[in-house]
Amino acid sequence: MAERLAIRLPDSLIAERDGAIAVLRLNRPQKRNALDDETIIGIEHFFTSLPDGIGAVVMAGEGEHFSAGLDLSELEERDVAQGIAHSGLWHRAFEKIQFGKVPVVAVLHGAVVGGGLELAAAAHVRVAERSAYYALPEGSRGIYVGGGGSVRLPRLIGVARMMDMMLTGRTYSAEEGERIGLTTYLADPGKGFAKGRELAQRIADNAPLTNFAVMQALPRIAEMDPQGGYAVEAIMSAIAQADPDAKTRLKDFLEKRAPKVTRS
Repeated sequence: MAERLAIRLPDSLIAERDGAIAVLRLNRPQKRNALDDETIIGIEHFFTSLPDGIGAVVMAGEGEHFSAGLDLSELEERDVAQGIAHSGLWHRAFEKIQFGKVPVVAVLHGAVVGGGLELAAAAHVRVAERSAYYALPEGSRGIYVGGGGSVRLPRLIGVARMMDMMLTGRTYSAEEGERIGLTTYLADPGKGFAKGRELAQRIADNAPLTNFAVMQALPRIAEMDPQGGYAVEAIMSAIAQADPDAKTRLKDFLEKRAPKVTRS
């Protein structure tokens, strides 16, 4: 049974706890869950204030869309220094998702556009209902991505595809997103949250130190030169397997108290 989390957040966000799973919902359906500064600050606060015992987060949107991106009604004239500071606000918030305390599963439907796609890209797993569509309309609006999209999205879909999306306004469906690397799991309409919740529970059941290694070490190793990557991998592997939780899990497997991997 889900219950409200005791984290002070703006009305544009709803936070709940369901056992070891925390759920964060974007709650501006009348604005297609467009992201204003108050919401971004709230997202950062949520991910830095998770209570003990949370093993994974599900992030979703209320209404018909995940997020249509930056709330353009709040876009004001800024000088260069102010613009850099504003982008830094988004960078800090989304950094707390990608390199935060626990893995995050984003459940996507409807618009996953602009800053909404940048937000989704910061998650570790993305479940997209078939209604979801991806777009980066910044080129037609005379602006540029500012929430880390230049860093995260090319790693998912490649520079050429991101350039095409921004230059031509091309959109990708949830199915096309699965092919190019945006959609991790595809779900039927109305089934995305249940799938995201199932995956989050599976993640929360992992050894915490293994989840930490996957979140914190893996993406950094991938950016290293091979020799440096091998060294960090060996160190992280040794630390993980020396953890008491890992030793218990391995003993359970060897003594046939844990299930074997099978094709699901």
